Amino acid sequence: MPNPKRRHSAARTGKRRAHDALKTAGVSECPKCHEQKLPHRACPLCGFYKGREVIEVAAQ
Repeated sequence: MPNPKRRHSAARTGKRRAHDALKTAGVSECPKCHEQKLPHRACPLCGFYKGREVIEVAAQ
């Protein structure tokens, strides 16, 4: 199995890692409570999805 003969420079390593950063999550607004939530998931605050309650959330 071939092995590298010389080490890669820091610039070359940095260029390769330039695209490894985490992207921000795309969020949408809950139509019922207007809080931020992940799309296609039930709202963790009110428990509604597509206009109906799908999970019970304890009152705060």
